[in-house]
Amino acid sequence: MKGWSYLLLLFIMITSCSGNSTPQNLTWYNNATISNIMEDPDKPNEVVRVAIGISAQVFYLSKKSPEYKSLMEKATQSFKKGKTYNIGIENKTNIIKEIKEVK
Repeated sequence: MKGWSYLLLLFIMITSCSGNSTPQNLTWYNNATISNIMEDPDKPNEVVRVAIGISAQVFYLSKKSPEYKSLMEKATQSFKKGKTYNIGIENKTNIIKEIKEVK
């Protein structure tokens, strides 16, 4: 019985680590539209404020992120053209980590 428990635990560990490269610490806003983009007056060299949706929840794009340019392009398309995206926000930081096309 102990051998089966070990195999089951090993199987769970392998399947939970494979096939999902998305970080688990993200909250997703699906089919969301950016309603505003502005420089953060408190940290102008570090972040850009991004408001999502009608209720205008404010999140941030880090200018220090290697994905900043790509994320900013998508955010701008959403803001100017009303394009919807699935937006991944890092928990506890309110920093936008991913912006994905809606499929």
